[in-house]
Amino acid sequence: MAANKTLTMIKPDAVRNGHIGAILNQITEAGFQISAMKLTQLSLADAEAFYSVHKERPFFGELVEFMTSGPIVAAILEKDNAVEDFRTLIGSTNPAEAAEGTIRARFATSIGENAVHGSDSDENAQIEGDFHFAGREQF
Repeated sequence: MAANKTLTMIKPDAVRNGHIGAILNQITEAGFQISAMKLTQLSLADAEAFYSVHKERPFFGELVEFMTSGPIVAAILEKDNAVEDFRTLIGSTNPAEAAEGTIRARFATSIGENAVHGSDSDENAQIEGDFHFAGREQF
């Protein structure tokens, strides 16, 4: 069910800093199943399309530049209440405000380089999952 899926991206900062394994471990220990996953790099066009909702925001250019600066790990995660539970697991966008033990408290270095993305709604989880993965890549 779409309501039980969410998308995450382990962002370039966390990949560059060697945190892929630790982040995936924290995700699976929290009860999420991985139903699709790949190491990839977003093109400029991909990043602009993925973050188009933020196009008019002042940070859009920096966000696109950051997200194209290196490889990411994209993954579809499944669990009851996936979107909300994953948002809790990753913590606040600002790692200084993220709850202790959350992914961003552990691995993010700043608001801009905050280690992971998590879908913000069931609808966006479906859209974002389909953005990164063809149907045959989703299990």
